[in-house]
Amino acid sequence: MARTRLTPEREGELYEAVLDLLREVGYDALTMDAIAARTRSSKATLYRQWGSKPELVAKALRHNKPGNLADIDTGSLRGDFHAVLSRTDDCQMEKDAALMRGLSHAVHEYPELLQALRELLIEPEMTGFDQMLQRAVDRGELRSDNPALKYIPHMLVGALAARQLIEDRPVDQTFLIDYVDSVVLPALGV
Repeated sequence: MARTRLTPEREGELYEAVLDLLREVGYDALTMDAIAARTRSSKATLYRQWGSKPELVAKALRHNKPGNLADIDTGSLRGDFHAVLSRTDDCQMEKDAALMRGLSHAVHEYPELLQALRELLIEPEMTGFDQMLQRAVDRGELRSDNPALKYIPHMLVGALAARQLIEDRPVDQTFLIDYVDSVVLPALGV
């Protein structure tokens, strides 16, 4: 059966409703029935359009991302990192961090969720990130053999997780910009 084409506005409304429900009840309790009721859609339409709950959740998260990392090119790696971090305000960053903490538990129980997140969210982000770093290498800002290059995503994800754990404070732009300037860029020799 062919997919019905939703307007971008309607698709955005559906994704926002999915994320709101996810924040309210968590992944375990999120059902296609609840999504259908919240969005005034039929469950059949949701399955026809997205195929599964993990795919719908991953696409909602992807839709919530402001643009593609590969499109950010300020002419310097520091500028690129700052541009990435300024795309989201502190309130949205806190909501996203809470959402990701909840999903980080669910991926251990639901391998299909992990697969959907990897395919639709993580791999595209890593590809864009790699392109951003490669541009810095091409400009001569970074050495291509810098051993820290392969650990930059780990450092950034670690910062997101550790702030709440260590300081019991939400991640915000000020913290992340300071972290990038104090830890990430020096590790890269920038």
